[in-house]
Amino acid sequence: MSTIEWTEQTWNPVTGCTKISAGCEFCYAETMARRLQAMGMPGYENGFAVTCHENRLLQPLRRKIPTVYFVNSMSDLFHPNAPFSFIDKVLQTIDKTPHHTYQILTKRPELMAKYFSDRNVPDNAWLGVSVENKKHGVPRIDVLRKIGAKIRFLSVEPLLEDLGKINLSGIHWVIVGGESGLDARPMQPAWASNIRAQCQRRRVPFFFKQWGAWGSDQVKRSKKDNGRLLDGRLWNQYPKSSRHSPA
Repeated sequence: MSTIEWTEQTWNPVTGCTKISAGCEFCYAETMARRLQAMGMPGYENGFAVTCHENRLLQPLRRKIPTVYFVNSMSDLFHPNAPFSFIDKVLQTIDKTPHHTYQILTKRPELMAKYFSDRNVPDNAWLGVSVENKKHGVPRIDVLRKIGAKIRFLSVEPLLEDLGKINLSGIHWVIVGGESGLDARPMQPAWASNIRAQCQRRRVPFFFKQWGAWGSDQVKRSKKDNGRLLDGRLWNQYPKSSRHSPA
């Protein structure tokens, strides 16, 4: 079971990454990979260097219960060091397990678009991009919108500034969350509420994940504030075509 609120399990056929934008500055996956390497955990011998794991490709085939998988919580499937030939193998597993749902999130939508330019997106694969700010995150939305996925989603986490008005055309789900960790940057409640209001107007399901290290009262805590209330309520909505019912 995953501790990530908007998924059920994680599947990491690729581990490791490199920083590409502001949202990467205090990467939780990098910290975790270094810790697992120090513990001698199999699969993390290379620390946070991009590594493709052939021995993990068939893991979802062994699970018969329909499950929502977040693909590569410890990496980016569309990192330049993950060859398309290996991504083909990941997609083959997705094709063979239509009873599962796969959430694929990237900060490199150009490579995602290139990959799918001559390949079909499986119906059970949701494609998403990270949108942490205006400079790096918002432009990714336009690239994502052009990819023919059944479900396209935005992970607006960590939300680092007010995004203003965003174009939600062709977007089927939005997740918002604050940053965790010792060096976390605060998220203002108004920034999250602005996105929630736009989702409501466009009837896009909205999921508020967490406040992070800074609480809704803008006080930093030694531990993550798992509080999930925004504007006085819990926002646990999912895409309407999923087996989760929008709240």
